[in-house]
Amino acid sequence: MKSIIITLLLATVSSAATLDIKQLERERVLKAADAYLNEQPITVTASKNPRSAGGPHDFSSEADYWWPSTTNPSGPYIQRDGMTNPDNFVEHRHAMVRMGIQVATLTSAYRITADEKYAKLAIKHLLAWFVDEQTKMNPNLEYAQAIKGLNTGRSIGVIDTVHLIEPARSAQVLEKAGVLKGDDLAAAKKWFADYLTWMTTSKNGIGEMKAENNHGTCWVEQVAAFASFTGDEEKLAVCRQRFKEVLLPNQMAEDGSFPRELKRTKPYGYSIFNADAMATICWICSTPQDDLWKFTTPDGKSMRKGVEYIHPFIADKSKWPLKPDVMFWDQCPVRSPVLLFGGLAYKEPQWLDTWKKLPGDFTNEEVLRNVPIRQPVLWVEE
Repeated sequence: MKSIIITLLLATVSSAATLDIKQLERERVLKAADAYLNEQPITVTASKNPRSAGGPHDFSSEADYWWPSTTNPSGPYIQRDGMTNPDNFVEHRHAMVRMGIQVATLTSAYRITADEKYAKLAIKHLLAWFVDEQTKMNPNLEYAQAIKGLNTGRSIGVIDTVHLIEPARSAQVLEKAGVLKGDDLAAAKKWFADYLTWMTTSKNGIGEMKAENNHGTCWVEQVAAFASFTGDEEKLAVCRQRFKEVLLPNQMAEDGSFPRELKRTKPYGYSIFNADAMATICWICSTPQDDLWKFTTPDGKSMRKGVEYIHPFIADKSKWPLKPDVMFWDQCPVRSPVLLFGGLAYKEPQWLDTWKKLPGDFTNEEVLRNVPIRQPVLWVEE
């Protein structure tokens, strides 16, 4: 069904807005993919957080904006919003981001060239993370975003697995190509199905679903991506419902902005991040019968308004009306899926032109963490 939608979209986009993604991305993707050919998988079992309550197969991370107290250094951490603590445990997050980048890049290279050396290595990473009993990650995030002295994990830690969205998409691409199959495919789908069960039934998963800002958006984005891979139509329907009845009505203002993100110490980055996630939900979940790109709330809120609001500030950051973000202001913007997906869905060549001019390669850790959709070849070409 999704391939039909994309085909129709691309067929109706004006010639000025049409993107030859494979041609546009070929040099960039192949250069990166070739550099990864000799690299082996690294999973959560390769490192251990000494402060984690979890075991060797459990993903662990610590709350980014929490620091030791200056008045009680050995006591519970205290919050400094927007300021990342460089001493927190990040090895599992780095490993997951690395895997997401490499799998998506290798799969994109396979799609461009049909050279199975790329597909084989992408599958090797997927099997290490989701199938191999010695190295795979447990399908839960019970120990993510922990805070020393306060808890062993929090619901907002579920946002860490946005970096599994492109691996799940890659697995779909490799399945469709017939190179990920049999027991390996079944085991990979079972891992994501088990994780979906945890996301939709556990205390932390449900807590993240109920979040009223970008965390709630990213819960829907992840469920949509993973359910698309596993073929869970019931959960895809839940995602469409939450977008129309919860996310858009409760998070967007009349002008298309996201007030909860604008209140943060990094309002520019968070506004783009939330818009990206909402656009990705629309791209994954829309059907001819239920097109989220065309949906408008009774009071006039829509995804179009969201793209129209953020585009001028991505095109020219100097127009941003608020103070610069407290960190990573100079590293943004980069290619944002809100412009790619929105440009194609609404046939807006200006948005696509802005997207094409932005950096497609970036190495800053914070930017990588906040841009989990990096390989357009996975999402546009069918």
